[in-house]
Amino acid sequence: MADLEKLDLVGVADAIARRDVSARDVTRWSLQRLEGTGRRLNAVFRIDHEQAMARAAELDELQARKGVCGPLHGVPLAHKDLFQVAGRECHCGSILLRGRTAERTSIALAQLDAAGQVNTGSLHMAEFALSPTGFNGHYGPALNPWHPDHVCGGSSSGSGVAVAARLVFGSLGSDTAGSIRMPAAMCGVTGLKTTFRRISAEGCVPLSASLDSMGPIAQTARDCARLLTHASGPNAADGLCTGVPNQDYEAVLDGRLQGVRIGVPEAYFRSELDPEVGAALDASLEVLKRLGAAIVPAVVPDMERVNSLARVLMTVEAATLHRRWIREQPEAYSTQVRARIEEGFAYPAVRYAEALSLRRRIADEFLRTAFAGCDLLHVPVLTMQVPTIRDTTEGEPATVLRTIARITYAARGVNYLGLPAMSVPAGLSAAGLPLAFQLIGKPFAEAALLRVADAYQRETDWHRRMPPAALPA
Repeated sequence: MADLEKLDLVGVADAIARRDVSARDVTRWSLQRLEGTGRRLNAVFRIDHEQAMARAAELDELQARKGVCGPLHGVPLAHKDLFQVAGRECHCGSILLRGRTAERTSIALAQLDAAGQVNTGSLHMAEFALSPTGFNGHYGPALNPWHPDHVCGGSSSGSGVAVAARLVFGSLGSDTAGSIRMPAAMCGVTGLKTTFRRISAEGCVPLSASLDSMGPIAQTARDCARLLTHASGPNAADGLCTGVPNQDYEAVLDGRLQGVRIGVPEAYFRSELDPEVGAALDASLEVLKRLGAAIVPAVVPDMERVNSLARVLMTVEAATLHRRWIREQPEAYSTQVRARIEEGFAYPAVRYAEALSLRRRIADEFLRTAFAGCDLLHVPVLTMQVPTIRDTTEGEPATVLRTIARITYAARGVNYLGLPAMSVPAGLSAAGLPLAFQLIGKPFAEAALLRVADAYQRETDWHRRMPPAALPA
């Protein structure tokens, strides 16, 4: 079957189920693209050729014998390098953990295995998940498939690149301050940060236990719905994991938005908004309105304060995790990452305790205020256009830091609030780089976000646009 790059995750799963193509053929195609385009874009850390082909052969044999396929049967996926796979290296984008072999497979990947995935390897990420741009001082940046001079987003950088460049059909990433939504937005694909611990983090290398959230990156909202359906659920071994039962997220994707109220806050999220980003946001709202959604104004509490408290939690928890390693092997960290971690040592214990203790009250206030007259919020992912690698690594340090801080301006606070949010492709800039909007929902409202995003994607084709790096040479 030719033109596999034109299929999304659900499409290739259906093709395998119909026997239009075998799991082995699709896996071989994916491995070749990972080895070629994936290496060229610096999107991969490890490609598991033998294991992936053996898994695909096993699935083909199972299908031949029983004729029954799981929902992800034979679909090639690859995941951020903090999801552990037993017996394989997991170094979390660092040199400190290089050569470290995982003793167990993360529960989320085990659940995808049970659904039939072919795990082809591990994908590039920022060192210890500490960069919204995809910066990695040891392995270099992954390259944006739309334009290699621009950042691809991070810290789930390889996930965004691999899905956008059609190397694999989906990926799991992690999001502590926007690390799923940033690469999804900058690479022109769909990314969903779930409610805090809707997906168990057991078997994942942590950054900030209070903020880390796992979620899917794929071409479409329907793809993300399928991945979420089979990666989420209760996990008694993970004390922070929610006890909410599994849900079939695809079942709610009916294309209808009548009665859905979408709130648009002007304050904070639309301040200093790039004109092209603003135009893409407005155009997406017109589509949603045409589909039957009610577009209403919304008010949000002090998001600057929320962002500040999120920063305290992340840096202190990262510093706690890395304290011994930084003391014993400081040279194993890049300068930028070490500086961000060491910031956490400067906060007094009372400041950290305050950030934790205020969290519930501030989250409750946000829910009462922001969602008073709406079901979900529509805001930017980025208030700026995709910056260049040079803009985020060279020049006056203060200027570079301001640019990096602006990247997470509209995303960071969502993690402190513990809410689900997703990035949806919404256009291309005059420079040919992706534009996106962000949907934010109430706790466990992933189904509502996916329903709105799916309806939008039925009317638009931005999520189908392929970057130059994905096209045949």
